[in-house]
Amino acid sequence: MITDVRVPLERQQPYSTVYEQMLEKVRYEGAYPTRERAEEAVHLVLSGLGRQLTGDERVDLARCLPREAARVLTAQIPDPQPLTGWAFVKDLAARSGASLATTRWDTGSVFAAVTAHTGPDLITRILHQLPAGYALLFGRAELTPAA
Repeated sequence: MITDVRVPLERQQPYSTVYEQMLEKVRYEGAYPTRERAEEAVHLVLSGLGRQLTGDERVDLARCLPREAARVLTAQIPDPQPLTGWAFVKDLAARSGASLATTRWDTGSVFAAVTAHTGPDLITRILHQLPAGYALLFGRAELTPAA
């Protein structure tokens, strides 16, 4: 359990087992040395995604995620103009102070865990809502619309 020194030990809430499993998946996918580093990636990426998603896809994604992850996602106010996939990575890198390569790695690691919780149908709906460039971040081929 991660502890917060600002909260007395008897008042701290342990993470749910499902969230712990999500963190372990992110840690494994990202080859992070600690669970804390995996959790940092989860917070960064889900916060960013929360600024991009709206509507039913946002609600459905929050329902599929562990409670702790859903709170991170839904605490964000969606931006009126969603970013492309590459702009999303650049925005996260600027907010975290990490390199673009590290941020791209973090994004892929977290999105792999998100996909495991949601399944392919919801991810497809999410990708249809977002601008170009997110499919690769979710580990899928970028599809171009038929003309």
